[in-house]
Amino acid sequence: MTLLLPGPDGTTYAYEPHRTPSAAAPGGSPLTSRTVFSAAHVVADPRADVSPDSPAAVDWDATLAFRRHLWAQGLGVAEAMDTAQRGMGLDWKGAAELITRSAAEAESAGGAIACGVGTDQLTGPAGLPAVLAAYEEQLALVESTGAQVILMASRALAAAAKSPDDYLETYGHLLRQASEPVILHWLGPMFDPALTGYWGSEDLDAATETFLEVITAHPDKVDGIKISLLDPGREIALRRRLPDGVRCYTGDDFNYPELIEGDDHGFSHALLGIFDPLAPLAARAVRLLDTGDTKGFRACLDPTVELSRHLFRTPTRFYKTGVVFLAWLAGHQSHFTMVGGLQSARSLPHLARAYELADALGLFPDAGLAESRMRSLLTTYGVEQ
Repeated sequence: MTLLLPGPDGTTYAYEPHRTPSAAAPGGSPLTSRTVFSAAHVVADPRADVSPDSPAAVDWDATLAFRRHLWAQGLGVAEAMDTAQRGMGLDWKGAAELITRSAAEAESAGGAIACGVGTDQLTGPAGLPAVLAAYEEQLALVESTGAQVILMASRALAAAAKSPDDYLETYGHLLRQASEPVILHWLGPMFDPALTGYWGSEDLDAATETFLEVITAHPDKVDGIKISLLDPGREIALRRRLPDGVRCYTGDDFNYPELIEGDDHGFSHALLGIFDPLAPLAARAVRLLDTGDTKGFRACLDPTVELSRHLFRTPTRFYKTGVVFLAWLAGHQSHFTMVGGLQSARSLPHLARAYELADALGLFPDAGLAESRMRSLLTTYGVEQ
């Protein structure tokens, strides 16, 4: 049976589902050639009586089950990042509980986990001392769980900082205080407009110099950097300037195959939101790379880029909607509901195209279930089948 999918021009077109799941198998040997984290989404509680302004109501069982799915593929979990709707439905109280629960689950499952440290308990204008205190509170919590720390970019710091020196002083203090090496996260304004001008300048060349100054002043406290600017040339140039022992984790959801593959001068590890829906294929691809099969790696991962670019199209910050939509179609959760009501942030034609691309990749373990759920969504939206 065909599905009638809505196109962007208001018409519908017939689509024949493939009904063939991917050959990627869960589990297997640990990944060795690259360190790979998937930023993970949260599963909302669909029965909670909440509004978009309410604190997030989370289905903890389903949320933790999805993390076990990622660990079963051999991927690490990057927790409480923007993929988890941090600052877009998930407040600090919810993030703190998510971090605590996920870190305990990681210890039980033997999975790798790194957690976001930010300043989102600040809900209004704040000076630099308050920004630093907020960072310190979150740093202490994450370190107490035993998880690795990801120092996230801060909206409050972007608003309070008057010069690059304010960034140097804030990050320098935090890095001296950290007990273990951390991952520094540079999130571009396409993911969060409030981070425009981060590192003290809207000139990315000048911002890069400040960023590198932070790293080179504390190389023993920086495990790596996660760069999400969607500019592969800039990422490559930056990773070539990193001190020995400091890794680059690509956050480029448009160009990740070539960046992870690398070149004669080095490569990027990965910390990616797109590896939430792509986990089985991503793990399969990296295992091919582990054996030296670069062509096999690219043959596995390159076809996924069209889906990723679709999910992350502008306005990029709403990519989470497509990620959760695909998790529902794949059977990882029983509903398509998001905290803050963010399931409404993408159009039906956008979701239909995401289904088509994911189905063609064989991403759905039960293609029949995905087809049935897609059909029910179309009917709900008034697209008769």
